[in-house]
Amino acid sequence: MNRDTIIGFILIASILVGYSIWMAPSKEEVAANQKRQESISLMREQARVLDSIRISAENIKAAEAIAIVPDSISNDYTLLRDKFGAFASSSNGEEQNFQIENNVLKINVLAKGGFLNSVELIDYKTFDSLPLIIFDPKTASFDMSFFAQNRNINSKDFYFKPFLNGKPYSNESLSATGNDSLVFSMRLFADDASGVIDPQKYIEFEYRLKPNDYMVGFDINLVGMESVMASNTSFLAINWKADLLKQEKSVDNFNGSTIYYKHVNDDVEYLSETKDEELSVKTRVKWVSFKQRFFTSTFIAGSQFDNADMSITTKANQSNPRYLKSMETTVELPFNFESVKSIPLSFYFGPNKFTELKSYHLDLERQIPLGWSFFLLAWINIYIVIPVFTFLGSYGWNYGIVILVLTVLLKIILFPIAYKTYTSSAKMRVLKPEVDEISAKFPKSEDAMKKQQAVMALYKKAGANPMSGCVPMLLQMPILIAMFRFFPSSIELRQQPFLWATDLSSYDSIWNLPFDIPFYGDHVSLFTLLMTISTIIYTYLNNEMMGSQSTQLPGMKTMMYIMPVMFLGLFNNYASGLSYYYFLANVITFGQMYIFRLVINEDKVHAKIQENKKKPVKKSGFQARLEEAAKKRGYQMPK
Repeated sequence: MNRDTIIGFILIASILVGYSIWMAPSKEEVAANQKRQESISLMREQARVLDSIRISAENIKAAEAIAIVPDSISNDYTLLRDKFGAFASSSNGEEQNFQIENNVLKINVLAKGGFLNSVELIDYKTFDSLPLIIFDPKTASFDMSFFAQNRNINSKDFYFKPFLNGKPYSNESLSATGNDSLVFSMRLFADDASGVIDPQKYIEFEYRLKPNDYMVGFDINLVGMESVMASNTSFLAINWKADLLKQEKSVDNFNGSTIYYKHVNDDVEYLSETKDEELSVKTRVKWVSFKQRFFTSTFIAGSQFDNADMSITTKANQSNPRYLKSMETTVELPFNFESVKSIPLSFYFGPNKFTELKSYHLDLERQIPLGWSFFLLAWINIYIVIPVFTFLGSYGWNYGIVILVLTVLLKIILFPIAYKTYTSSAKMRVLKPEVDEISAKFPKSEDAMKKQQAVMALYKKAGANPMSGCVPMLLQMPILIAMFRFFPSSIELRQQPFLWATDLSSYDSIWNLPFDIPFYGDHVSLFTLLMTISTIIYTYLNNEMMGSQSTQLPGMKTMMYIMPVMFLGLFNNYASGLSYYYFLANVITFGQMYIFRLVINEDKVHAKIQENKKKPVKKSGFQARLEEAAKKRGYQMPK
């Protein structure tokens, strides 16, 4: 940079500084300007207050108009257009109720929202003989939301038009009969540029009912929406919620109402059955189900939901005496925009019946608690118990008789195990005098180890195994637990009477108490009482059979009598069919024990044990190898 350039920059800077000083306002001008700005601000504030008063007055008038005309909005189309965009005309309408049904379902669909608000299962009744409505019609809500013309649109705010097989429909009752499927749809129309409903632009909720199917086809069809919905729409959000109603006399905490859901190509999971819970699943989900003890409402994706938010709440101070729980889910449907788009979905509204749910091949049967966490329990229920129930039930037999036959069959299968258990206990009883002699020989507590070694040596020499009686009992445990899971969840037992029990899926009360006993309840269940008494008798006889084993742990012996009393409180509010099964199992066991006593001669058992004592004790393979290795090292094993 040369000297002339530097001088030029200095002159330009001097001119700019001088101009700014010369043009700066005086103090009087600054004060006047500040006063003018304050006046403008005051005027703007007064205008804002006046606008607020005017808007408030308009809101009051609008609220008064809504109060006078329910479910209506102002007739000013401009206001409606500002609020609802292209769906302004559909925001006004008349509330109508359309009934569609087949041989098993009766469904009510509302014009406002275009979705069903009531589902009745025709073949079932509540515990007090009322129509079985699967959820509360007053609280059921289904809402599909999306963006259209910079507005968030909610389908529940608009009135849909009914169509049958693609043609306008005006009646209020439809039925799927014979072999024909019913295709009924509700359409939400958009307006054209002149504010008139355009028949070529609509969102359609299409319902498909087969004559004898609990599965309801539900397709969402979007026609001509490319000029209405936002072009960058990648998903549709659907919110579904309902209050479940109490259908049974007793509430089962082991098979309670909750939300089940299935991951795509993965397992089925569920929320808590006993407390309120919220869960957000950010992976792909195939279906979400509002599950009750014997019935379920399941929302099923044709392909997948991108994610699902679920919640269970128990509302306080409910006016509906049948209120049970509130359930809600929000799912996202993946969406690729096209001029004509159809999204396949479906709903299952029906019983939790294993064969029915399994027929859809969607793992819906996993909602029935059959012991899925342990494969052996599930196998027993799936391949033994359910086939027997289905086969015998097909003959129209009373389910009390079916349970009796099932118990006999299971006892026949377990007969070899029971025989092995009794044989082992007979050996223990025969050896009891000799065990008592060993105990007298080592009375001191510090000799407990020597006494135990002497007893085990006696058992080994006599060919008796004290654990042989426990192993067969352990083998029976999976069946006992499988029955514990099956009976309370078996819809086959629902409202099935037997003897004094009016419902084998609930408790059988023979006496309603005027007060509530903690841990027991306010009634007396006779089957539970019989089960408890028979279990105490079985415990006594079993202790007598086990001989010396029952005296080794006196604390355990006392616990064996306490357990039946604890079960008395647990089972008093449980399914009477389960108590009846356990009672039958105990009675048949008494018969088996009596037969075993007649067949097994304990004198012969004693004689055989004495012969076994004379024989050399056969060394185990491990002991033989251990001694052989010691000999090679020159070490003599002690006898």
